[in-house]
Amino acid sequence: MKTDIITITPEGEGISDALKETEKAAAFRGLDRKQTLRLRLLAEEMTGMLRTIVGEKPLKYWVESEGNAFSLHLSAKAQTDLEMREALLKTATSGKNAAAKGFMGRIRDIFMRMGETSDVNVLSAEYGYSYVGVVGYDASTDMSPNAMLYGWSLSAYKDAIEAKKNEEPEKWDELEKSITAKLADEIKIFIRMNTVEMVIEKTF
Repeated sequence: MKTDIITITPEGEGISDALKETEKAAAFRGLDRKQTLRLRLLAEEMTGMLRTIVGEKPLKYWVESEGNAFSLHLSAKAQTDLEMREALLKTATSGKNAAAKGFMGRIRDIFMRMGETSDVNVLSAEYGYSYVGVVGYDASTDMSPNAMLYGWSLSAYKDAIEAKKNEEPEKWDELEKSITAKLADEIKIFIRMNTVEMVIEKTF
C-alpha cells in the first residue's frame, strides 16, 4: 500500500497533509493508538528538519506499508552545484555547517549534501566512515557516474560510532538521546541520478 504523494514546499506547506497521510496509513493497517503516535512522531521528526533546509525546490513525501512494516519516504531533486551552500558557509566563522549538530542535524546535513551530486566524495572524507560511499549500481546497464547509488544507513552509522565512541563520545551521546534513532528500525539516505531520498523504516 502506498499513500498519496504529498508535495512539501520550502515554506513548510504540505507538512500537515503529510502527517495526515501517515495517520491514514496507520489506520489502514490497523495500528493501535500508541503505534500510530510512534509512526506520526517519526514523520514529524522527518518533516520537521525541513524547516532548516535551505532551498527552493519542493520535496515529495509518502508512506509505503506491507502488513505492519512501514517506510516513510522523503525525496528531493539533487542540486547541480554548491554555490548556495558555499555562500551560506562563508557566513560562518568556522566555514562549517553549524546546524549539523545533534543526530537529526547530522541526518539533515547528509541529506542536503548527498543532494549536491559533486559533493559526495567530500562528504565521505569529512565524515570519515565507510557508511558514505558507493553501495551499488548496475554497471551492466549504466556506467555513468551520475547513475551510481550512494548511500548512508543508520545501522552502519551505529556500528561506526560504537567502534569510536571513546574517541568521539559526543556522537555516541547524540545517538543515545535521539528519539528518532531509538524509534526507527532503520534510516537510509541514498542518491541515484538526480534524486536524493531518505527512508525511515519501522515495523510494529
